[in-house]
Amino acid sequence: QLRLVESGGGLVQPGGSLRLSCAASGANMEHYTIGWFRQAPGKEREGLSCISVGGDMTNYVDSVKGRFTISRDDAKKTVFLHMSSLKPQDTADYYCAGGVSTYCSSGYLAKFDEYDYWGQGTQVTVSS
Repeated sequence: QLRLVESGGGLVQPGGSLRLSCAASGANMEHYTIGWFRQAPGKEREGLSCISVGGDMTNYVDSVKGRFTISRDDAKKTVFLHMSSLKPQDTADYYCAGGVSTYCSSGYLAKFDEYDYWGQGTQVTVSS
């Protein structure tokens, strides 16, 4: 069973940057597609990005394209989400998820119900 723990959230000013980490344990992360999601108060969970097994394919929702970058380091059992040019509307709880049969490609962003395992989330607040 894959266990995921997010970290790196916090308070940042508009225009600033943060790097979120998703640390895996309990199973071999290199066999899993990993995705990042967020949920703001009163809103539905939004898929942000995914990275395929091996890391050769990624995808992003339009609202974060050019600002967020997903990457993985399987040796460190960690997936990262680099976030830059942050906006107040990026304020949310951020979650990573893993799926062994989840498909991610440059043309397909996996949906939340396609993942099997979830972390507990890390809070990001963008405010001056």
